[in-house]
Amino acid sequence: MEKNHHGLEPIKARILEYLSILILNKSKGQIPKQPILFFVGLAGSGKTTIAYSIAESLGRPIIRIPFGGLGSALQLRGESRVKSEAEPGLVTRAMKRAQVKNPVILLDELDRVTESARTDIMGVLVELLDPEQNMAFTDHYVGFPFDLSQVLFVATANNTSAIATAVMDRLEVIEMPFYTDDQKVVIGKNYLLPEALKNSGLDPNMIQIAPEMWTAIVRPLGFDGGIRSLKRNIVNMTGKIARMVVEGNKGPFIINETNLQQYLNM
Repeated sequence: MEKNHHGLEPIKARILEYLSILILNKSKGQIPKQPILFFVGLAGSGKTTIAYSIAESLGRPIIRIPFGGLGSALQLRGESRVKSEAEPGLVTRAMKRAQVKNPVILLDELDRVTESARTDIMGVLVELLDPEQNMAFTDHYVGFPFDLSQVLFVATANNTSAIATAVMDRLEVIEMPFYTDDQKVVIGKNYLLPEALKNSGLDPNMIQIAPEMWTAIVRPLGFDGGIRSLKRNIVNMTGKIARMVVEGNKGPFIINETNLQQYLNM
């Protein structure tokens, strides 16, 4: 939890309590009947990445099923083989990719399914998330029940208005907070910049950012409760520097008030 996320102490505490119950029940050979962790908040507030941290902390593979634009319940449950174009559903494919019976499956952006298919999709979700039912989940393509009781489902959404009451009854809503500017400065310095430098292949010693510049990097266009724009700004900066290095500029690259806009590409 601390490795990948700054702050969020109440949320981290709840996750650790949740996982503790999971571990204790597993040691007794029992399946805990806890609601599914459901992270709700703005884009960039850390909903998806915290699911990956949960999987990492448990040593389990994680498979993401995107619900944005999902247009049919059959995409989740699969189609009968009598149809020539039939294929297994997203859940069965996720299990195949995971290669274990107890992966973490991230149900991402539950609120963004298409309106025309929402009722049917919510019906499948009720079955997936209910421990009394998912012990015998049937994919129409496979044609026989499969036990999903060992899967740890985690869900996300921007808001809950489009999610059926029956599904909400099986979810524990955890609201992701806004990040303050001070928190985002810490996140930018200690999490996002090191990640961007690693991904770009740059030597961290080549870049020096004047401390007073972080406020402008965090908020170049006004308030943003998440960190997505901050991450984009930092990735843009490291991308420009990587190009300069390849073109022969040895650095060091000192980012200050006179050249910040050049690196932010505003």
